[in-house]
Amino acid sequence: MGSHFTRRLQTAHQVLSLTHGDLDITDRAAIERSVANSKPDLIVNCAVLQVDDSELDPQKGAAVNIEGPRLLAESANKAGAEIIHFSTQYVFAGEPLDRAPYTINDKPSPINVYGKTKLIGEEAVHEACGRSYIVRTSWVYGAGKNSFLCTVHHDLKLRKRVRAIDDIWSSTTYVEDLIDRVMMIQRTGFHGTYHIVNTGTCSYYEFALEAGRLARLDHSELDSLIEITHERNMERVAKRPRCTPLRCLLSEKLGLPPMRDWRAALAAYAESGNGVPE
Repeated sequence: MGSHFTRRLQTAHQVLSLTHGDLDITDRAAIERSVANSKPDLIVNCAVLQVDDSELDPQKGAAVNIEGPRLLAESANKAGAEIIHFSTQYVFAGEPLDRAPYTINDKPSPINVYGKTKLIGEEAVHEACGRSYIVRTSWVYGAGKNSFLCTVHHDLKLRKRVRAIDDIWSSTTYVEDLIDRVMMIQRTGFHGTYHIVNTGTCSYYEFALEAGRLARLDHSELDSLIEITHERNMERVAKRPRCTPLRCLLSEKLGLPPMRDWRAALAAYAESGNGVPE
């Protein structure tokens, strides 16, 4: 997300884009120097320690997902800046499978270390800076990342076999749509917690089927190219919540239009030619 935000925002704003090598967000002194030197109006935190890594190293997960965001928010508050902090649908338990989409009225109940640290990180940002936007999002895809959601359309178009999980469901989010909505919200100046995802819910398998349809594959080709697998058989380090669709009450309160359907967003991604991994 960081590279996409940089590309989009630098056309109209001065953007200082920092990688982990440039700035360790768990280093208070380094953050304070960076903020003092750059004097930002807005800080966007895309740093994260991911799901299995957090489970394997909870101490590092807490440092990156809790303490780092807290330090950034404290520095933003001191500088009079706003902060956008990205969180996750993993703050929710994902049960039952037939549940309505989660809103900010639903009580979080994370089932893994990643979700727990991200939830505490949200609270830390909110407490440290009143000018904060907490953005929960889910299954983000876009150009430049080698993940299933990012590459499945390209792979199927080349008639490559893929494996797709069919027993967990969530909202998907095209990164360009995410940025559009986040910056729309930021312009309103209405601080709070937002659920920013494309409309609708799918499994990885359903996402792959739609990606294959967009690649003009017929049913028999899809059956031969997509191997169905199950989350329960993946033997991953961290448990995943099974059903985590999201709905944004604050966007509705502000009168913002619904995000486009996940199929339309995937079609736009495919048509852009960005389904090719870098």
